[in-house]
Amino acid sequence: MTLRTMSDSHAPGLVIQGFAPPLQLSAFKLIAFDMDSTLINIECVDEIAAAAGRKAEVAAITEAAMRGEITDYKESLRQRVALLKGVPVSALHEVVDTRLQLNPGAETLVRAAQAAGLKTLLVSGGFTFFTDRIRDRLGIDFTRSNVLAVEDGLLNGRMVDQPWGDICDGEEKMKMLLATCKQLHIDPRQAIAVGDGANDLPMMGVSGLSVAYHAKPKVRDQAMVAINGGGLDRLLEVVQP
Repeated sequence: MTLRTMSDSHAPGLVIQGFAPPLQLSAFKLIAFDMDSTLINIECVDEIAAAAGRKAEVAAITEAAMRGEITDYKESLRQRVALLKGVPVSALHEVVDTRLQLNPGAETLVRAAQAAGLKTLLVSGGFTFFTDRIRDRLGIDFTRSNVLAVEDGLLNGRMVDQPWGDICDGEEKMKMLLATCKQLHIDPRQAIAVGDGANDLPMMGVSGLSVAYHAKPKVRDQAMVAINGGGLDRLLEVVQP
């Protein structure tokens, strides 16, 4: 695999492996995004935990999971969600209102992809409370994420099983990307997958173009494109509209 660092071409913070840019965005038919720390600026589970006074504890588990140091993502998420027991749903609204923002360049990239005719997919190990809002804001076509269980206006420390399974982990992200490709009658090589954590590697591995955004070292090393500086729209320097 060849390695090219685009800082040599006056584009610092952009690393390309395995192909010579530029590509055409219209050559692809689907772009799939992780949410937390990729499309948005926060890890939602960590911010919810702040309302329970347990942010540091939860964030440490999140960091280890994203770095690939915890191999059982499902169990790590169950542990984190259990620590959220008793947090009022109002705290989730506060996260949305005061802390959640799209990452720089996120909307620009999504709009460019949509204008080029690509369908959009949001696959997250996070929660529908947040993915639904990002979906509606950006006009995302397909989503998959987890449902927090609520009793009497409080999180009960568990998640709700869904028809497709229990938890959206890395394997489920990959399955959803492949299922969406099948639904669209396209080859997975016509899909772009964008993420930052170890649980994004399975979907990145089956896509035609894998993109790491300010990602963990393990993810940067395996991605075809690593955006280490600037916003998500830097992908448009590589895959041109």
